[in-house]
Amino acid sequence: MKRASVRAHASWKCVRVLGHIVTGVWTVVFVFPRLSAPQKEERIKAWALVLLAHLAIKLIVVGQPPAQGPMLLAANHISWLDIVVMHAARHCRFVSKADVRHWPLIGTLASGAGTLFIERESRRDAMRVVHHMAERLNAGDILAIFPEGTTSDGVNLLPFHANLLQAAIAANAPVQPVGLRFADAATGEHSLAPCYINDDTLLGSIWRTLTASPLCAVVTFGAPQSAQGRDRRVWAADLRVAVDGLRAGSANA
Repeated sequence: MKRASVRAHASWKCVRVLGHIVTGVWTVVFVFPRLSAPQKEERIKAWALVLLAHLAIKLIVVGQPPAQGPMLLAANHISWLDIVVMHAARHCRFVSKADVRHWPLIGTLASGAGTLFIERESRRDAMRVVHHMAERLNAGDILAIFPEGTTSDGVNLLPFHANLLQAAIAANAPVQPVGLRFADAATGEHSLAPCYINDDTLLGSIWRTLTASPLCAVVTFGAPQSAQGRDRRVWAADLRVAVDGLRAGSANA
């Protein structure tokens, strides 16, 4: 009976989430063309907060999000939820793999949020995106990347790829490390429910999140760093240490 109740509650949450996603797509297509950039940012942040509420995920923000750009946020990557969580904490423009653009519904939302798309297999396209990122940083944008390049379990941190950090070096822009963590709201213990790794399917990860106990998404903003003469590889290694410390700090808080 308890299992049936959990499934029924999860199904109801799923209906609300799908309805919210469809509402978001409608807003991007029909409302966004009439809005200014700050108005779009406020809509995106509000939409992300409501989506987390539908999923029974409480947002906890530690540290100081950037008040304005230019800023490049560098975060660890756990789940398909990471982008929603970071938008709820502070609107930013993500760099994402190009095939996300073609995902049903999600692609429209990502494009509406100002995502910069990259063909990961193409070195030439990576150079194009780095150049575009530098342009946007010079224009005062807040961008966000996941330097691991793929998702991990949130317990262990993968090596950081350095290529996209070249944009911050070229624009002389600071990088702010960000630690992400999902925890059981009742116990504070690390939760694997939202993970999207290895053989996980997107639908399986979503269903696991829907059937989980209420969760907390902890976003910890560290101190911004400037390059200070470091090349991108050295800087990437230093940022990895900073992000790892932020995750550990949120777990012990």
